[in-house]
Amino acid sequence: MFVHMSRTLQAARLSTFVFFTLCGFDLGMWIVHIPTIEHRVGVSHAVLGWLLLLLGGGAFAGMQVVGRLTDRFGARKIVPISAILTSAALVLPGLAVNAWTLGAALLIFGFCNGCLDVSMNVHAVQVERAFRRPIMSAFHAAFSIGGVFAALVGARTLGWGWTPAATLSGVAVAGLAITALATPILLRPEPTAFAPSATKTRRATPPYIWALAVLALMLMLSEGVANDWSTLEARDVLDTTPATAALAYGSFAAAMTVGRLLTDRVSARFGPVAIVRYGALLAAIALTAIAVSQWLPLTLIGWAIYGIGLSGCIPQLFSAAGHSDHNAAGVNVARVSGLGYLGMLAGPAIIGPLTHFFSLNHTFFLPVALCITAGITAPILRRKTATEELAETQSISASVQDSRSRPTAAMRSDSMVR
Repeated sequence: MFVHMSRTLQAARLSTFVFFTLCGFDLGMWIVHIPTIEHRVGVSHAVLGWLLLLLGGGAFAGMQVVGRLTDRFGARKIVPISAILTSAALVLPGLAVNAWTLGAALLIFGFCNGCLDVSMNVHAVQVERAFRRPIMSAFHAAFSIGGVFAALVGARTLGWGWTPAATLSGVAVAGLAITALATPILLRPEPTAFAPSATKTRRATPPYIWALAVLALMLMLSEGVANDWSTLEARDVLDTTPATAALAYGSFAAAMTVGRLLTDRVSARFGPVAIVRYGALLAAIALTAIAVSQWLPLTLIGWAIYGIGLSGCIPQLFSAAGHSDHNAAGVNVARVSGLGYLGMLAGPAIIGPLTHFFSLNHTFFLPVALCITAGITAPILRRKTATEELAETQSISASVQDSRSRPTAAMRSDSMVR
């Protein structure tokens, strides 16, 4: 029985890795084809910027909708549906012929991707709870690895001269096949002692979840600074070539992936509060060094340390939100991921205008302040850690088994008397 359960959990963990990788791969394939699709549709950079807001808005809406659906029907049902819709919707940007159709395609794709993002994170929380140790960060590393695969595949197909429609259609078919293979080994929900009727009633989101969501907003806005401005800062401030400037984002992304692969062991030893506190403060120090650096090696090292510092923070917040209430895990994760995603979208809108008054590297002191704030307020996570949640689960399970065994014992003693 124990061996069978262990194999089931290992299979569920594998399927979660698959869906995180698929989500990152699908999103990465769109990103790789942005320049080609922009040229094919015939829109300017400014128009494309507005269209990308539709992608973000759709993702935010999908996150909020699917949160309640996941709580009601279970992640095992919602994850594959979301993965199928995301893979199918990926084809749409490749078929767009003008700004209107591209905007509609991005809105739909963003919505489906947001659904997959929340539902797979809820499933990851359930798998983590079953394993009884931190494993969330490794799943987020799989998302980053999916983006790396997308860059490699996209570069190869673009080199062969494939059209976006052909490439994205092929990726969609592969996504459907992968979903079909990974779905049967998703974790099956088990009956618990937690108020079964709670999923039927709508409850207000507790302040604790909103506090985690604000932390996610600050940290994901800071993370978005590397995505949006690292290459540009190296090129304009340090006067490097475009090829050399690309190393700035590359060092950040590589360090982020490695950090997420290592974070779970550190979290198991020191706890999620330490991960967020010292990770955010380390990121603040690294970004300060970048802001004042006039030396390329120091800047590249700074972006790498920045990635290491931020790598484990967001997974801790998602995990805490999912473990805080079993019956509202979907809604809680949706709140945290949704507000965090808005923070990532808000980054360009905030940093961009500031460049009219300050040099780009000096605008980085805003995310430095956000990282320091996140580090100081990290003890918020102490309210209910994953370890405490697991201990509570074991206690309740033990009490349920004890209550079931008592009548049996009484019946036996009664029969002996007879």
